[in-house]
Amino acid sequence: MKIKFLMTGLLAFITATTFAQKDVTTAQSEYEKFEGLRSQPALAIPSLNKAKEAIDKAVLNQKLAALPQTYAVKASVYGSLAELDSVATTSLPLFTTAEEALKKAKELDTKAENKKLIDNANIILARYQLNKGVKEFQTQKYDQAYKSFEFYRSVLPEDTNAIFYTGLAAANAKNYPAAITNYNKLVTTKYSKVEGVYNDLVMLYLNNRDTTGALKTITDGLVKYPNNADLRRTEIEISLQQGKQKEVLDKITSAIANDPKNKNLYYYAGLVYSNIGDAAAQKIAKAPAASKAALQTEKDQNFQKAADMYKKAIEIDANYFEANLNLGYVIISPAIDAYNAANRLPTNQQKAYDAAIAKANAQFDLAKPYLLKAVELNPKSYDALNNLLTYYKGKKDTANIAKINAQIAALPK
Repeated sequence: MKIKFLMTGLLAFITATTFAQKDVTTAQSEYEKFEGLRSQPALAIPSLNKAKEAIDKAVLNQKLAALPQTYAVKASVYGSLAELDSVATTSLPLFTTAEEALKKAKELDTKAENKKLIDNANIILARYQLNKGVKEFQTQKYDQAYKSFEFYRSVLPEDTNAIFYTGLAAANAKNYPAAITNYNKLVTTKYSKVEGVYNDLVMLYLNNRDTTGALKTITDGLVKYPNNADLRRTEIEISLQQGKQKEVLDKITSAIANDPKNKNLYYYAGLVYSNIGDAAAQKIAKAPAASKAALQTEKDQNFQKAADMYKKAIEIDANYFEANLNLGYVIISPAIDAYNAANRLPTNQQKAYDAAIAKANAQFDLAKPYLLKAVELNPKSYDALNNLLTYYKGKKDTANIAKINAQIAALPK
């Protein structure tokens, strides 16, 4: 009799446990149906609701609550419910429940027997955070967006979009160290727009007051993309600010030796000389009389060197807009100086005035072909039109002054 009673009790226990186990099986089965029908919400959602009902029962059972499978399924179910809920106040509690279940599943799954279920739940939660981050970014909640994207990236650490979104949100939140970390990771990947990332990374370093990091990024970027105009231009600007004109010219000269048919390299060399000349020109007005002549000579010499470089770029490509634009500028600049000097002469020096105007006119005419070409290549360029306007003013051509002024006035504001 006692044996029979024990057998009956054991049978009842096995039956109860087996019955409870069906809740986990049902939950997983219904969830899988939901996944298969996800593209048809009307058919899919009832299965997800059934899965929720079954898994909620399962976690109440002491035996099943010790199984990693139970929590892995719960994480997927609640994560999917959170994904489908577009209202933040109600979807976030669902996400939190899913996240807690996933954490429990990982703790219990010591033998990795439920890896597939756990990985699936991980992806669902990452996807939820991605969508949440996009909405936060669109409403300019950049700090929150960064945190959401960081969760997404932590699940998919090699996903280039995950890295980019995280870095972009951090940059907009002015969290420059985090942005720099993510963009540095991104330039090591096969991200399709990685060239532009180098440009952004340089700006991030500069915003973070790290000129050394910016220059290293420029150097690394130019190795891969030697014709990147933004990188080269920024390198020139930084080098000039640091008084490293010789260093940057040496780098460009070395690059020209290795690639003598590269029009951009000649343009960049011209740009360095132009910047040095402009810097000298800005000092002239405030310089003492004894220093003005030397500064004028420095300006003229560097503008001449710039002109030589721009001409070499145009020899390779006659339709190189920037080279034509800048060449016109560095040639017309001495003409403007001569014109202004002539107009400062006393009225009793007519002969000297006539000679100075004649010299200015000759210099103006040297610039004309390049000024016209720049406008031909880009008739919507304010700089090109303004340079040409300066030419016509110097030549006192009232008809063309009116014409160019009308073109400038018609440019989009």
